[in-house]
Amino acid sequence: MKVFVSMDLEGLAGIASWSEVAPKISKEVAELVEEHVKAVLRGIEESGVSVDQVLIADSHAAGDNIPYAITRDCTNVSVVRGALRRNYMMSGLDGSFDRVIFLGYHAGVGTLNAVMDHTYSGSIVQNIWINNMKMNEALINAGFAGHFDVPLALVVGDSSLKRELEDAGLNSLHYVVTKEGLSRYAAVMKPLKVVLEEIRTETALSMKRSRSELPVVKYETPVQLKMELKDTSFADGMSLMPGVKRLDGRTIVFESDDYEVVFNALLAALYIGYSIKGMK
Repeated sequence: MKVFVSMDLEGLAGIASWSEVAPKISKEVAELVEEHVKAVLRGIEESGVSVDQVLIADSHAAGDNIPYAITRDCTNVSVVRGALRRNYMMSGLDGSFDRVIFLGYHAGVGTLNAVMDHTYSGSIVQNIWINNMKMNEALINAGFAGHFDVPLALVVGDSSLKRELEDAGLNSLHYVVTKEGLSRYAAVMKPLKVVLEEIRTETALSMKRSRSELPVVKYETPVQLKMELKDTSFADGMSLMPGVKRLDGRTIVFESDDYEVVFNALLAALYIGYSIKGMK
């Protein structure tokens, strides 16, 4: 069996503000990251399921948050590090994987009482829709996994994301709530010992589930990506991409029958947006 883990930071226990995760994480946050990852790895080991490979994609900002040293005593754990990579938060995933775990994920932009709510970029994106369904990062990335028929087994994140996924019909996956949001920059944090134990337990349970029992997220083709940007200049630049249509001053649309093409068009659009932002 092969397991893919995509790790973000905003949904981790103990995190409530951008200063804790950008531009560089503190020693304290690095320790939290390591503890969360190790809880997942312990759960996988304790499940008793034979696992050939665990591939962990470091998926926050520059992708340099997970200490490489966590692999020191492992022979089947690899880490994807660094930025400007194809498929970014899902780099390395293909149809050979048995299931996916999202660790440290958060709710989408505009969600009430969601800690540090955003969808891929808080400074570039106002809203993202796929096939007219409002997206968060978990739903976008789950669709990428579903493109390869790989199911989503476990999500670890804040309570607002749990509600969003339930509203999207994802009730059969395992979920660990790390905190209950009070506002964008405040939350009631569960005791870390409890969170880590729940991650370990739910990981083990999700590993024992039959793949056929876990949800596979797929979007009908052609897949339409619609992005409402925060600035008209971002749309100015993104509309130069082949295949992109501009609906109004701040909204663009891109369509393809291939979800992976749509997924990477989203990433390319964001890189254009960041470049334009740096020019101002």
